[in-house]
Parts: sequence; C-alpha cells; structure tokens
Amino acid sequence: TGFVRMTLGSHRCDVIVGFPQGDDLAQGTNPYYRTAYALVAKRGSSLNDVATLGDERLKGKRIGIVAGTPPGTNMAVNGLMGSAKSYPLMIDTRIDSSAEAMIKDVTLGEIDAGILWGPMAGYYAKKANPPLRVVPLIRETAGPRLVYRIGMGVRAADQNWKRLLNRFIQENQPAINQLLLDFGVPLLDENDQPITAETMTKQR
Repeated sequence: TGFVRMTLGSHRCDVIVGFPQGDDLAQGTNPYYRTAYALVAKRGSSLNDVATLGDERLKGKRIGIVAGTPPGTNMAVNGLMGSAKSYPLMIDTRIDSSAEAMIKDVTLGEIDAGILWGPMAGYYAKKANPPLRVVPLIRETAGPRLVYRIGMGVRAADQNWKRLLNRFIQENQPAINQLLLDFGVPLLDENDQPITAETMTKQR
C-alpha cells in the first residue's frame, strides 16, 4: 500500500520496472513483455497438461494460491477454493517468499499444484529439483483474464523520460526477451503463443 506514492511520487526513484499496463497509479511505457498467471505441477503428474482452471481433473485437488490474486476468483468460480491452500500476499520478500514456499510444497507433494504469477512460477519452477512444469493460464473463460502486458511506470509529467524508455525497449527487445527466458519467465506473443529461444531464432 502506497508503493507508487512513496517511490515515484516522492522522487525516491524515476522508474518502476515491471508495471502492469492499464494501472493508472503511474504513467506506463510501452510493454516489454506479456505473460500470464500459470499452473505449476510435477512433470508426469495427472495435472501435467491442465491448461484451464475449469478442467475436471482439478476437482478435489489441493491447489496453492496466493491470497488476493486474480486467479483466486477463477478458482472460486470453478469450486476449487474448498481444498485450496492459501499463501500470504503481503509479505516481506527480503526474508520470505510465498512463491518459493508454494513451489517447495508442490515438490514435496504437500499440494498437487500451485498457481503463481508467470515470472515467479517460471523462476522457482526452473530452480526446483527436478524442475516443475509451468502452464500459462491463457484459456480462462470464467473469472478475470489472467494475461497481462508489463511495462515500466514513470511520473505523468516525465514525457521525455517515457519516450527514452520506449526507444530503449524497442531497440533492445530481443535481448530483453532472452534475459527473461533465461530466468524461466513464460513469455507470450499477442496471439497467446509462447515466445521461446527457437521462435526468436526463426524471427532473426
């Protein structure tokens, strides 16, 4: 609470990296990636290819969800909250991580699957031993859509700064994509198709 006011608003910084398009608390640049909330499960499990929260295979399963995040609505619509395990949204990430805790619980079998914001899901699933499967939830028809464009946030008056950042994003998009992929972020194009190292190579 008050994050934008205490950072951009108080001139303690000049840009917020990772700012969702459509959030009117600050002025957004052009987006530099597009991703979605994702379902994380063990590879080879019965939930391995579940791609929507309406899938009948999720009924009765214990699914992790960060409290107060958009997928919670989708889970409720599909009757999945009764057996869900909730993780805190408001947490001091300097000393704790709900995402890391959820991934650990998936790995240990404490929960059958977890739902996390794509970058968190991809990063921690890639670090897990063995790595977990991450499926972006791009087919949701009930509840809010779970796909977002992410840019940078600047102050409303900083038009020249915004133009400079937009040019930087445009000129460096392939390198930005590669950096995000290296960290496991599930990237999506405007048609909800995954952006991978292979698709980037074909575009060159």
